[in-house]
Amino acid sequence: MTRLAVPKTYKLYIGGKFPRSESGRVYEIVSAKGAFLANAAQASRKDARDAVVAARAAVSGWSGQTSYNRGQVLYRIAELLEGRRAQFIAEIVDAEGVTTAVATTQVDTAIDRWVWYAGWADKYAQVAGNGNPVAGPYFNISVPEPTGVVAIIAPQDSSLLGLVSAVAPALVAGNTVVVVASEKLPLSAISLSEVLATSDVPGGVVNILTGSPAEIAPWLASHADVNALDLVGAGDLEWIDLQISAADTLKRVLQPENGPDAAAPSLGRITAFTETKTVWHTKGLI
Repeated sequence: MTRLAVPKTYKLYIGGKFPRSESGRVYEIVSAKGAFLANAAQASRKDARDAVVAARAAVSGWSGQTSYNRGQVLYRIAELLEGRRAQFIAEIVDAEGVTTAVATTQVDTAIDRWVWYAGWADKYAQVAGNGNPVAGPYFNISVPEPTGVVAIIAPQDSSLLGLVSAVAPALVAGNTVVVVASEKLPLSAISLSEVLATSDVPGGVVNILTGSPAEIAPWLASHADVNALDLVGAGDLEWIDLQISAADTLKRVLQPENGPDAAAPSLGRITAFTETKTVWHTKGLI
């Protein structure tokens, strides 16, 4: 007896749930050889707005956790990725047309990157913060705090590693994220959302949209409730216009990056989405 295959329906990931695009639109995902792989949801302006609402609602809970706890949650993502390693390797082989060895390296690097950033969660403040020398009987202490909601245009030529490289550092400090995945290579991004949904990451902390960055990015750049914009994968867009739009609401903006390892791991990608709070405290009683 011949059985029919059950093709997977790929949806968005917003607020810890998997909705279809409110527009009802989908688009075809094909392999490197042109074979049909799946249909993916094509996010709209309304979907982007819903994702920002979910991200904003999650800021207080995520940023309010201890830095140690955030590190444990990020490490749990790496554990779950390790358990589904074979699935991600197969997806990347199909989507990117690379060898199994190359796909394995990408997945292993993505897992290691989650671990690397998880380790910084309870340490970056000691590097980015400072006890400032002042004249007078005061303690003057500067500490980094999360910016809030970060919108990200993920690298467009990477299925998994580019997405992880952009999302992970924004989460370390307690920010929440709305990320637009690679338009041509989105399947690993949606599979990652399934990992997030079954991990300890609270709903709304990471929101993943698939579809056209050219369509979605302008709405995220101009959205007044988005606090920062990472344009790492926006090199082929009119990204100067996005910067100008972001300036209207005083967003912090990271410019596009190119190369096989855009958004390479660094402490700077963590501190880029933090604000410095300085506290004065008297020494003894006055």
